[in-house]
Amino acid sequence: MTDAPDPTPDVPPGWSAEQPPPYRGGAATSWVSPGGQERPGASPDPGNPGDPGGPGPQRPPYGTPHGHGPGPYGHGGQQYGEQSGPYGFHPQPQAPRPGIIPLRPLALGDILDGSIKLIRANPKATLGLSAVVAAITTLPITVGQAFLLQGYGTALSGESETTEILPIGEVIDLTGTLISLVITFFATTVLTGILTRVLGRAVFGGRITAGEAWRLARSRVPALLGLVLIQGLILLAPALVAFMAFVSLMMAGSLDDLDGSSVGAMFLLVLLFILLYIPYVLFFQTKLALAAPSVVLEGLGATDAMRRSWRLVRGDSWRVLGIVLLTGMLIGLVGVVLSFPFSLAGTLLGLFGEGSAASAIIGALLVSVGGILTSMITYPFQAGVSGLLYADRRMRAEAFDLVLRTAAARNQEQGWVHAGVDDLWHPSYAAASAPGADPGTGAPPHQGPYQGPRP
Repeated sequence: MTDAPDPTPDVPPGWSAEQPPPYRGGAATSWVSPGGQERPGASPDPGNPGDPGGPGPQRPPYGTPHGHGPGPYGHGGQQYGEQSGPYGFHPQPQAPRPGIIPLRPLALGDILDGSIKLIRANPKATLGLSAVVAAITTLPITVGQAFLLQGYGTALSGESETTEILPIGEVIDLTGTLISLVITFFATTVLTGILTRVLGRAVFGGRITAGEAWRLARSRVPALLGLVLIQGLILLAPALVAFMAFVSLMMAGSLDDLDGSSVGAMFLLVLLFILLYIPYVLFFQTKLALAAPSVVLEGLGATDAMRRSWRLVRGDSWRVLGIVLLTGMLIGLVGVVLSFPFSLAGTLLGLFGEGSAASAIIGALLVSVGGILTSMITYPFQAGVSGLLYADRRMRAEAFDLVLRTAAARNQEQGWVHAGVDDLWHPSYAAASAPGADPGTGAPPHQGPYQGPRP
């Protein structure tokens, strides 16, 4: 008679002591089924899934159609309890949905719904971080607006100090705005990397803390900053050239000698430039829309990520442009609705407070609250749309949904979502991008089905 083995402190709930821990490579979260119910434990697959040499799944991840073998969704891909059609007809199996999106090419509704579910599933890592970043970036503007509102309030009260206070307030407000722009550049870039990491895990139904997301994303911050700088130069280069040409004409005194016809010609040139500049900006925004997720999830550099985005968008530019424009319109509408009451109340309080410091400070704080509330919602939503659009283009162009389904089935067999799924976003796992890829499992050649984190 053999003695029972000693209890193992590292064995997660739901696993017997005789079985090895299902993952040795990092923190893990419980599996979330497509119906939203957590499974604290499940029967493990034989062998250690963290071992690349372990056995992989030997069947399609979620059952096969027409009843050729059961799967987690029942025979033929049907859910348990679902009736089949007449004459033995079985409907097409539904795509598995372990996380915030179904693992298939996404429609517009899937992208918008997935972005909202990203926020709901990870409120601390999305809303909390966005609120902190928004508060930091709006602090210099708040100080400048307080001085400016005090100056305007003094002007409306008719006091003699108007000529001294108002110019000082305008200078301070302009300085605060410039400082805020610099802080916003760095803070939102870091926030984009963190939110993209949260999304990469949420696709599989896993949750990730803000601290873990930061540890995973901080090495990508320099590449993100370089990407934002390069994109900014590309988008602003024509406008900067036109502005410098206009300033040169003013300094040379050429504009003083213009007659009516010359002024009309100058106006037409400006209008023509605007009409050409708008398509220019939209073109590059569309082509580079997927560069930031490529930097974070694939570990690419700035220029490589831009080339990667260009290739992914190719063949579907109009659809990507439409989603980008619609997202911008939704964000603008939400921003106006959320910030307008606070901005109106703060401005009125600052203007009609007769120049008192207390009314100016409270008014500036109200305006800032509106801005923070807007950014807290729009930052993660925009990052979610960008990341899910990137996932959609990979599923359409590289059959990446096959890789995601195989990994989702593996996670369900293990009973949780471990940190190794982050490696799946690497381009080497694209089912259709590498010659000789296995069309059944979605695995690249000479690599086999996904069995856990890559060595």
